[in-house]
Amino acid sequence: MNSPFETGLQMHARRLTETRRQFFGKSATGIGAAALTSLLGRDPSLIGNDAGDGLTASGFPTHVAKAKRVIYLMQTGGPSHLDLFDYKPGMYGRHGENIPDSVRAGVRLSTMTGGYKDYPVLKPLQSYQQHKDSGMWLSDLVPYTRDISDKICLINSMHTEAVNHAPGVTFFLTGHQLPGRPSMGAWMSYGLGSASEDLPAFVVMLSRDRENSCGQLFYDYYWGSGFIPGKYQGVNFRSQGDPVLFLSDPKGLSRDMKKGIIDDIAALNQEHYSDVADPEIQTRIAQYEMAYRMQSSVPELTDLSGEPQHILDMYGPDVHRPGSFARNCLQARRLAERGVQFIQLMHAGWDQHNNIPTQLAVQCRDTDQPSAGLVKDLEQRGLLEDTLVIWGGEFGRTPFGQGDIMNPKAHGRDHHGAAFSLWMAGGGVKPGVQYGKTDDYAYNIVENKVHVHDFQATVMHLLGIDHERLTYRFQGRRFRLTDVHGHVVKEILS
Repeated sequence: MNSPFETGLQMHARRLTETRRQFFGKSATGIGAAALTSLLGRDPSLIGNDAGDGLTASGFPTHVAKAKRVIYLMQTGGPSHLDLFDYKPGMYGRHGENIPDSVRAGVRLSTMTGGYKDYPVLKPLQSYQQHKDSGMWLSDLVPYTRDISDKICLINSMHTEAVNHAPGVTFFLTGHQLPGRPSMGAWMSYGLGSASEDLPAFVVMLSRDRENSCGQLFYDYYWGSGFIPGKYQGVNFRSQGDPVLFLSDPKGLSRDMKKGIIDDIAALNQEHYSDVADPEIQTRIAQYEMAYRMQSSVPELTDLSGEPQHILDMYGPDVHRPGSFARNCLQARRLAERGVQFIQLMHAGWDQHNNIPTQLAVQCRDTDQPSAGLVKDLEQRGLLEDTLVIWGGEFGRTPFGQGDIMNPKAHGRDHHGAAFSLWMAGGGVKPGVQYGKTDDYAYNIVENKVHVHDFQATVMHLLGIDHERLTYRFQGRRFRLTDVHGHVVKEILS
């Protein structure tokens, strides 16, 4: 190892033990980069990643941000837009009628229903009511969301190419249907850094319906860093035991002893980094330091004893159950208050292929009041103005029924990516507006289409990031969240 007292002979001996990979790894930003710079006539700072050290991006934000943080309430499984948000009064009278071929033509379906001979209309499960201020019509299944409709921007014209869950969720969160790319929270952390010294910039919390009615899995690449340094991946806060694994010290180990161990490990890692220049070593150093600080910050964060009863009531009775969506919504507000910039809540249970008459109401009871309570809680604390809250799934559900629609307990809807709904609140979006329109069957978009990449570009814009400029060089190409697509939906910006 290098030391201030290393002799020339010792240094020479150490160099002789280097592997071929280590030699070229250290040379990659030396002679090779200089030669490439000379050939291309470019600024050396543009070679490699956008960041000089490969660990942090530079030049961001690119413009004044409307949002300082994001709380993404990801509803995996595919919430039914027709049953919740996209009011089609004519569908009640069409129940059981076949959707015309002219409407269905060209729309990709899953293999579960792609071979159907008949596609009967399944009417909305509940009636809709109009909010007196916003004028929005929302289902009786989401009365609490209807009450805050004057604060949300409801997009009824989302669309995606994905028709299955994992590719659909991956597409929304990473910009590509195949895993392996950085997630949205990782891109944001890479571009903007962290506003908190004691908590990660990107935190994830998971929940599912208490009946475990559908088999949606949470893959860690939904919050992964892909090919950018691992320090930007999300930290999954667990609902049982320590929120983060191995956060508690073994018995008999004092804080001073722990700090000494971490400092010694950091020194060894830094020595290793000086030899091989692997950015993951810097990630390891940062994670040790963050974990040490989180030993003090996390217990205070998760202690809800100081929350007044009227605040707990806003989130609903499920807030007292660890691991519930309601509890995670309250924790999200507390994380936002403490400087965490990207908070990703993932809730599974919306995949109602054969139980929509019963299970959809359960899902709405689990999520409707907590989602609305979070928005109201943020607003009363002055945080909604610069916090972007997002609610939506990876796609919607078909306007036609799946299974026997005459059997009240054994039918549902299939996946539908051609048109679905998503809402946002705060953080620079217009409140109390609807954007986009579908046809009379809620099957196709007829006005103001919003693609997944458009949604991502808009979120990044609100955070002060030009989505075309935040890139990372990997395997000879500059990648970005929106790939080579995406346009900011300026019409919904306040």
